[in-house]
Amino acid sequence: MNASSLSVSNSITQGIRVTVRAVYVPEQSAPRAHRYVFAYTVRIANEGSESAQLRTRHWVITDANGKIEEVRGPGVVGQQPFLRPGDHFEYTSGCVLQTPRGEMRGTYQMHRSDGTSFDASIAAFALALPHSLN
Repeated sequence: MNASSLSVSNSITQGIRVTVRAVYVPEQSAPRAHRYVFAYTVRIANEGSESAQLRTRHWVITDANGKIEEVRGPGVVGQQPFLRPGDHFEYTSGCVLQTPRGEMRGTYQMHRSDGTSFDASIAAFALALPHSLN
């Protein structure tokens, strides 16, 4: 994978670091049919001093035409990982766009054992065909 085919984002909220790496998946895409498939790998790391559990996700996906799709739901890949200080959880998922470029961003709702909750930010990252960005 070269640098032009990879997009990375990184953010930290209350000790929870969310790093995302996205890549175009040409073997699953069909550009003539306006189908562009992207895979993204998320690493959620607890760099703080308190445990937290990921309960829900909220993604905002925007294509090159400005079409916005919001995805909300429980957990990630069927799980609601509990992260003690020093723990991390990693998963890979994907999305399909009708344009060769777009962007994703979002939040994970995290719950602490004391009953408090907060939204861990997922910084925006690009979804783009290699060499399609100047």
